[in-house]
Amino acid sequence: MATLPSPLPRLAADPSGSSLGLRLPAGRVIDVTAEGPSDEPLLWCADGPSRPGDYAALQPARRAPGLLPLLMDTGDTQGGLDNWYLRPDEVSYPGDHDAEEVLEEFWEEYVADELAPDADYPGKEAVVENSGEQAAYDETIAPYGPAWPGLAPATDPEPAVDPDIRAAEIADFLTESSSRLKEPRLALVPARRSADIPAAIGLSGQINYEGDVARLCAVLRSWEDRFGTRVVALTFDQLVLSVAAPPTTQEEAEAVAAEHFAFCPDNITPGHHDALRAYAQHEVLNQQVWSFWWD
Repeated sequence: MATLPSPLPRLAADPSGSSLGLRLPAGRVIDVTAEGPSDEPLLWCADGPSRPGDYAALQPARRAPGLLPLLMDTGDTQGGLDNWYLRPDEVSYPGDHDAEEVLEEFWEEYVADELAPDADYPGKEAVVENSGEQAAYDETIAPYGPAWPGLAPATDPEPAVDPDIRAAEIADFLTESSSRLKEPRLALVPARRSADIPAAIGLSGQINYEGDVARLCAVLRSWEDRFGTRVVALTFDQLVLSVAAPPTTQEEAEAVAAEHFAFCPDNITPGHHDALRAYAQHEVLNQQVWSFWWD
């Protein structure tokens, strides 16, 4: 993928970050990938747990150095960042993909998989069409059907809250009081925009659903433009976004929930919400945090 010149080698030589105009806590530059050490370092990560205010303190890194702040959960089940199986060499460029085309493909693939013939269950498609299974499936994606419903409209072209300020607020929330992250640590990633962070490090936790994380980043770019989202935190297989301009009506929320469903069906099936409408009401409507988890 296309990348900016990375300032991370300078952090390896100057861990304080002073040469980049930063004041960093103790930390290290990470270059471990699934294939061994990378030719280029992937990110910087603090040695100790993040505290409220740490994320905001690194917001200036967005400007001259071209580094984006992030929380990374080093206490997840993978046993730390060195075991995240990062694959930066297997990632394309997010700008080469169209968000709607990606989502439409995901949506239609899911529908085809649900309704397709099953070698272990001859005649499944006919049974599904004439049984409660079809009704259950219809209810899962209602008010939509098998055809891709299209992108949701942007909620507010000029959100009342600056997206970067909202991101810092959510980072503090995740650091202080959230059970989403076990051991969040501050990190810096060289990326063109927040949506590109997973591609910049070659995140692979979603690989059972999509092998090229840049395709997901294309969707994140679209959400960044339409809803003021920022990638605030990552675990090995979870993505947490801040949202500056979330949907404010149930209809708007359902349209966005359809995109979430295509992006990450595991959010709804299986999960604590078994239907798109309920997910829209509880996880999208007026919500300042969106999170995604891939099995």
